[in-house]
Amino acid sequence: MVRFRSFFLVLVFAMASNTSFGEEMPQTRSIFPLLERTPEDKFVVGEGRSYAMAWNSWVWNNFKDPIPVEMLPKAARSGGTTTSYIQNREAFSIPLANLDASLVRTFAFARHLFRKRWATGHSLENRTVTSVGITEGLGPTFNRSSCSGCHLKDGRGHPPRNPNEPMKAMIIRLSIPGVGINGGPLPHPEYGTQLQDNSIQEIPKEGRVTIRYKEIEGFFSDGQPYSLREPIYEFSEMSYGPMDGDVLYSPRVAPAMYGLGLLEAIPQSVIQAQSDPDDIDGDGISGRPNWVWDPIAQTRALGRFGWKANVANLHQQVASAAVGDIGITTSVFPNQNCLPAQTACLSAPQDSRPELDDIRLSRLIFYSRSLAVPAKRNLDKPEVRKGQLLFTESGCAACHTPNSKTGPAAAIPAISSQDIHPYTDLLLHDMGEGLADGRPDFEATGREWRTPPLWGIGLVHHVNLHRFFLHDGRARGMEEAILWHGGEAENSRNVFLTMAADDRAALLAFLKSL
Repeated sequence: MVRFRSFFLVLVFAMASNTSFGEEMPQTRSIFPLLERTPEDKFVVGEGRSYAMAWNSWVWNNFKDPIPVEMLPKAARSGGTTTSYIQNREAFSIPLANLDASLVRTFAFARHLFRKRWATGHSLENRTVTSVGITEGLGPTFNRSSCSGCHLKDGRGHPPRNPNEPMKAMIIRLSIPGVGINGGPLPHPEYGTQLQDNSIQEIPKEGRVTIRYKEIEGFFSDGQPYSLREPIYEFSEMSYGPMDGDVLYSPRVAPAMYGLGLLEAIPQSVIQAQSDPDDIDGDGISGRPNWVWDPIAQTRALGRFGWKANVANLHQQVASAAVGDIGITTSVFPNQNCLPAQTACLSAPQDSRPELDDIRLSRLIFYSRSLAVPAKRNLDKPEVRKGQLLFTESGCAACHTPNSKTGPAAAIPAISSQDIHPYTDLLLHDMGEGLADGRPDFEATGREWRTPPLWGIGLVHHVNLHRFFLHDGRARGMEEAILWHGGEAENSRNVFLTMAADDRAALLAFLKSL
């Protein structure tokens, strides 16, 4: 089977055959196959280059000096043989290193669609057909006009940097007390389950949320001060009445996209085997799965994705994000987010067919499954090795499980039977009152959150140009994120508080190497 590495292994070893490891090797211009032009790769007025030509330009301008995954130390391969070595600003946007070459065009198409801004309108006469099909149907209410609007460069979002800045990569989940259909949250009667802060012309946006922060001062055991910022949320410009006292809300920044296919491929039995809801082993950790409703299979399923593990699979995740964040309907969710009180939204023109057809939906699902995890870095540095030991000794690895393995029959053959290092158990854990949102989501309580994977966390600042962590981006760095840990993680937090300064620095250096 032809794979990426066969394309560039020849280049690497041909160049290296007369070159010692101490000499500088000549640069090459591509690590991925360029796409040959086909009749569908025509220039579109108003759009410019087709998705294939955009792919070729991206590859040509960003990647040099190919390194086959086999040359990476095994300890550095966070995603097994799917791991990417790229460390520039495109590090989260790389396809699986072992992806079959016949799938490159599909990846390039989906990559272009993921970044495409959807337009308003449903006029059959005036529709614009782009190289990735018709991309009209935005709204009527929405948060962002493209997938990449929240997941910039396939990485993680951040909260607004000041009260006047809109939420660009962050949403507010809503509900009221009670249990909704299929056991999920009960939607707010006027605003549903997600606040839409944008809308098309003549349709009122639902409202706006601003954030201000209160500083909480503290000290490490050695006297070094620290400060935590506690967010305070304010609703304003609400089109269908003010939020009453019963509303439950949960701020969520957009999570990173890379490695999702590998997490989806971990067998359910592996995840369940780590569960210990009654803390039978007495280690203070009582992780448990979130059992949710799978609208694809129409059955109860184990949740894997989302900050509270409230989504069962990537098919559901992509379809729910399309309608929830962009207002784009699919065969999975064929109805718009218009509540009974939203008469203008209900009267807006709508297409009887899904705005994102099943073929293009399947390609976005494929894209979500096939983004590679970046390799670990600086593994041989003494400080990093010391930090890794401290990470384990502090109990962090009890939830941020370093190792796992994907099943033998994954949705994409390239991710089958991979030894991976995601640093998550994909289980729910009580994180204490400080991080609680008070909003249940299926079986997750208001104090519980899914353990987020840590792979790639050290490149967030380089790729996404910020250092905001946790579900709502309140933490201004990894240190502050650790200090917000409570509940089951309180013992680990207390160990961190008592560490010497150089030990704290070593632990942070280890996290930055992931």
